[in-house]
Amino acid sequence: MDTVAIVCFDGFDELDAIGPYEVFENAARFGASWDVTLRSVRETDSVTASHGLRVEPDGPLADVTPDLLVVAGGGWNDRSEAGVWTETERGDLPDAVAAAHDRGATVAGVCTGGMVLSRAGLLDGRPAVTHGGAIEDLRATDATVVDARVVDDDDVLTCGGVTSGLDLAVHLVEREWGVDVAAAVCEEMEYEPRGDVFSGESA
Repeated sequence: MDTVAIVCFDGFDELDAIGPYEVFENAARFGASWDVTLRSVRETDSVTASHGLRVEPDGPLADVTPDLLVVAGGGWNDRSEAGVWTETERGDLPDAVAAAHDRGATVAGVCTGGMVLSRAGLLDGRPAVTHGGAIEDLRATDATVVDARVVDDDDVLTCGGVTSGLDLAVHLVEREWGVDVAAAVCEEMEYEPRGDVFSGESA
């Protein structure tokens, strides 16, 4: 797992994307051979996150074939004009996520980014979790909702609300690069993961 793409779009939640980005970049400093980039759904010079942060993506998602694709959340619960709800209705992002998974990528949804995975058909019959405000929406799908902060079902992962993206990222670092690398990242960031990690049948 060498190439990591974190997809962002107008209305994405800043911490959903930047939290995992920092965890992964720190992991690379401590031995993980990860190339981490921020990718837009479509060709654009910048995207504006839900709290107003402007980000210049490294390029569109279509330009890379990531080993790990992380999908941020934001804008689902309030059906915002910019965010996950709009992106799922438009369809480009779920299609791109499904295509990446079909090509062999591990896909992780942070917060309501999990609803993109659901729309892409990746959570059907799988254990999953999302932000508490979207749990009933997730229950209405074919996913099996579990009570956990992070859900690891091998090639598809989800996590709860915004800060759980840090826990998901640390878990992935430990899963792929070992306890020592994950511990070094946590020490550097002065962060202590919390909550349970649920491992699915295929994990």
